[in-house]
Amino acid sequence: MGHLIPLVPPPAGPKPPKPDWLKVRAPGSPNYTRLKGLMRELKLHTVCEEAQCPNIGECWNHGTATFMILGEVCTRACAYCAISHGRPAPADPDEAARVARAIHTLGLSYVVVTSVDRDDLKDGGASIFADTIRQTRALHPGCRLEVLIPDFQGNEAALRTVLDARPDVMNHNTETVPRLYRMARSGGRYTRTLELLDRSRRYAPDIPTKTGVMVGLGEEHDELVATFRDLRDVDCQILTIGQYLRPSSEHAPMTRYYHPDEFLELKRIALELGFVHVESGPLVRSSYHAHETADAWQAAAGS
Repeated sequence: MGHLIPLVPPPAGPKPPKPDWLKVRAPGSPNYTRLKGLMRELKLHTVCEEAQCPNIGECWNHGTATFMILGEVCTRACAYCAISHGRPAPADPDEAARVARAIHTLGLSYVVVTSVDRDDLKDGGASIFADTIRQTRALHPGCRLEVLIPDFQGNEAALRTVLDARPDVMNHNTETVPRLYRMARSGGRYTRTLELLDRSRRYAPDIPTKTGVMVGLGEEHDELVATFRDLRDVDCQILTIGQYLRPSSEHAPMTRYYHPDEFLELKRIALELGFVHVESGPLVRSSYHAHETADAWQAAAGS
């Protein structure tokens, strides 16, 4: 097994400059402008904007986006996340229909639907996820749908509500290693994340499970490998690994930038552990190349 470049503590003083491999072109293509206008017209939110995703220019230029339902205010205050937190507005019963119309208008063949955490709702918003899947399929039946769901505070009935609507991929992010959960994930539990992924596989074994991990929060190499093993123990098939980028000085500090070669090494390790597909790179996010990830899983599953 190869070794990662040793972790070097960040120097004191000013923030180190962003390395070349993390620099992206500013968005502004015609398709980006069209998609942004449609989002505003339909009063929809995307995690691409709310979470300051570095891939927004690339993805929106290709006419794809990750829709964020259940409003733009999260009930949790995770230390790494750019999305605003506080007391959200009531859930909008017409939101699922608006998302379905947007997907149909854009003619999308693959979309990701995610949300803020809504611990104020009895089912955590699971019924809205399910309604979004159903309404999209009714209006645009050729579209494949991936859901990136919160943990629903461990509510198994809520998870089943989403799975009963038959998404094509069930995604729930692990985010970091268990030692850093208390610091990074307000209200989250590592064991609850593994339990959700396990329950999903047992209840709907034909729906692939997917998760994502960030690096640069202070994790050690052995902790990452142990986390990958835990995820394989609950038969998670698809993994994304990306660089944590600190949204502001109010958020959790970033310990260092990982080199692209390190991401390749992490991908090699994860594949050796049995993941069917792994996306690993500095700019990788949960929804990055999501349709290609799903295609790769289908090809592997059918072989």
